[in-house]
Formats: sequence, C-alpha cells, structure tokens
Amino acid sequence: MASSALERTFDHTAALIFDLDGTLVDTAPDLICCIDELLAENDRPAISPHELRSTASHGANAMICHAFSLTPEATLTKRLESELIRRYRQRIADKSRLFPGMAQVLDIADAVGIPWGVVTNKPQYLTEPLLDKLGLSNRATVVVSGDTLAKAKPDPLPMRFAAHSLGRSPSDCIAIGDARRDIESASSAGAKSLVALFGYLNAGDRPTHWGAHALIRQPEEIIEWITIR
Repeated sequence: MASSALERTFDHTAALIFDLDGTLVDTAPDLICCIDELLAENDRPAISPHELRSTASHGANAMICHAFSLTPEATLTKRLESELIRRYRQRIADKSRLFPGMAQVLDIADAVGIPWGVVTNKPQYLTEPLLDKLGLSNRATVVVSGDTLAKAKPDPLPMRFAAHSLGRSPSDCIAIGDARRDIESASSAGAKSLVALFGYLNAGDRPTHWGAHALIRQPEEIIEWITIR
C-alpha cells in the first residue's frame, strides 16, 4: 500500500485525530489477560475473549462490571477495578500492538507531512507509558488523555484542543474512533469523523446511527480521507 499511496496527491491542510484503545492500538489482549486472572482468582467462570473485547474501549470499570455482573458503584467493583489497573500497568504493552495496517497509515502521514494526534479518555498515567513503549510518543503531535482537560469525550473540548495543537481548524481534522462518544465529540467540534469497525464495537452498537462521515473496515481506508479526490 505504501508505494501506491505515496503516488497520490494529499490534502496538506488535513490532520488525523485517533482514539487510542480499539482504534489506533489493539490494547484488548493485555486487558483481557488481567481480567482472566481476576476471574480465576475469584472462582468465576471464564469469558470468551471476543465478548471481553467489546468492552475494552469503555475502561476498567466497564470491563469489571461486565465480567463480574456488577454495578459501577459497587464496593467490589471499585476493588477489582483498582486491581485490574494495577496489573494492567505492569504489562501495559506486553501484547498491545497497532492494528494491522495502522503502521502504514502513520508512516504515510509522516512521510507526506500530515500531522496526527491522539484523543483518548484513557487517563494520562496509562496513556503515556503505552505510547512510549510502542514508540509513538515522539511521533504524535498532540496527545490528549481523559484527564488532560476539564472535560473528556463526548464533549467537543478535547477535539478542539487537539485541532488547535495540530495547527488546523476542526473542519480540517478527520477523527477516527470505535465508540459513539468519539463521533459525538468530533461532530460537536466540527470535525469529520470515521467509525473504526475493526475496533471494539459490541452487538448493541448502531454505528450507522452515530452521524459519522463514513464507516471503515480497515485502517488503510483512512488514506482515502487525506487524499485529494
């Protein structure tokens, strides 16, 4: 893909804004390992990795609630959530990798001068070490974590902040995410938005109803959106 893509004419006013978990990076394997350990240690039945993947974009609390059939505010939920995060920090990038095809997208963006950044609801103390271990920290022009600003997605503030940091207006930015909040944040900020169908969607999601500009099945389709057509 790289050689043929580089023969195209790119829109150098464009910029890319990626969600992290379930869009830029497949983080589910490390999270699932931690959940599996907790289920076994608490004498709970194992859950299929496919089922757990669908909750990985929604944070530790959501994963614990789903795996243990608990409510978000339960005391046990909070205890297990803390333990999940502790274990996850120890193996934060053991198995996590860029989604297949995403490395080529980033390489092309870098090669043709299209700036890109990350906007995630993942807290900074987890975002930074993950990006560091994957060698992405020095490549991203901006990284906005869930606690970087006063508000997180679905509020438009993180997208507007990222666009400003990328030196672009929101309307020049293309935001890619696998959750409704990603699309709502981008739409409210005035950015274009793409739903990453290769991410962590679950059976109840209706991405066609989220108001995105397009649904993409693989990262390579992002290249079409920074190409002058």
